Amino acid sequence: MSKEKLKKRVLKAIDERASEIIRIGDEIWKNPELGFKEFETAKLVESKYEEMSWSYNNEIAITGSKAYLKEVGPRPTVGIIGELDSVRCPEHPECHPITGAVHACGHNAQIASMLGAGFGLSDSGAIDEVKGNIVMVTVPAEEYLELDYRNALKEKGKLEFFGGKQEFIRLGALDDIDICLGTHSATDIEKKLAVGGSNNGFLGKLVRYIGLESHAGGAPEKGINALNAALLGIMGIHAQRETFKEQDTIRVHPIITKGGEIVNNVPADVRIESYVRGKTVEAIMDANKKVNRALRAGAMAVGAEVEINDLPGYMPYQHNSELDEILKANCTAIVGEDQVEEREHSTGSTDLGDISCVMPTSSFGMGGVTGTSHGRTYKVVDKELEYVVPAKVLALTCIDLLYDSSVARKIVESFKPVIPLKEYTEFMHKIVS
Repeated sequence: MSKEKLKKRVLKAIDERASEIIRIGDEIWKNPELGFKEFETAKLVESKYEEMSWSYNNEIAITGSKAYLKEVGPRPTVGIIGELDSVRCPEHPECHPITGAVHACGHNAQIASMLGAGFGLSDSGAIDEVKGNIVMVTVPAEEYLELDYRNALKEKGKLEFFGGKQEFIRLGALDDIDICLGTHSATDIEKKLAVGGSNNGFLGKLVRYIGLESHAGGAPEKGINALNAALLGIMGIHAQRETFKEQDTIRVHPIITKGGEIVNNVPADVRIESYVRGKTVEAIMDANKKVNRALRAGAMAVGAEVEINDLPGYMPYQHNSELDEILKANCTAIVGEDQVEEREHSTGSTDLGDISCVMPTSSFGMGGVTGTSHGRTYKVVDKELEYVVPAKVLALTCIDLLYDSSVARKIVESFKPVIPLKEYTEFMHKIVS
């Protein structure tokens, strides 16, 4: 069968499943879960694997999974990424009433379009025509949140890194995958779809200031105010901002997660979470030195102690240009050339950056949403564009890569990893050692 005829069959199959794809996106939207807690979402995804008779592995990095559209074995293999988790925004009108979680990140659309692409490739019989394999790669915890919770999981030996894709790499769950494709909802694009661009990487930080408690009204002079130390540390970070080079796109944004125990005591236990983001690893490490100096200075100023725990964050994300060209062609085929734009550098981050360091990786953004990403105004306004259109682009791209496998093989052979796959875990530990 010709490639063009195969593509038409896949598009028809996805259209026939469009209402189901939209239902999946909506159902996940209504049941948001935070990272490494996505048990119900994982069950939903795995139920679809079973309906499709795809063989799969689950409980990877706690809630993640992989489903093979063919029996395990054929290479090259293309992995389509879907992210399980949500963000926390208690101000959003549709957030979970207890956890404050909401899919104001658009990951529900990723899962819907990932499964939609799989439906189309399987239902049409295209999976039997391509020379290679396609895998649904369902990962937890893209959002780097609740660091104390994840640190507790680490201490129990349940994970080592705080991002789902990082854990997939560490556990060897991507060893049989050669190329990765992803999607992401975008509130900052003017057209329907967008390709290309890059993203900042970052280090994570857990900071604890230790003072001395004392009665805040009766004997404040006997205490050591850890909150004052933290505030001085944060002000010290602000004083460093003019030293960050514009081309490095440094971002530092700490939050105080604990400000003391009771209002009637001098605060003695104050905790901060933060990222230090940047365009390159070198820029991140340079900025982090300045941040740590400032944090220590805050403690020194009032006589407190400070514990700084630097954590492996996410690597800068570089799209594979050859994959971008194929994605762009298929975006154009679905929505028209005038509705596809080129993305530039984003100062946000994603653990897809880590995958991009070890294998050819690319993704595209889709509109269909309004408001502020991660914010109370985020809203899905075009479900076809959010859920169904990206499924079509992903499926067509898989056919281009694997129709005779030469395209995929060429991309894999020409790729030069930033970090060799087998050296990834050691590399990430060295960054914070």
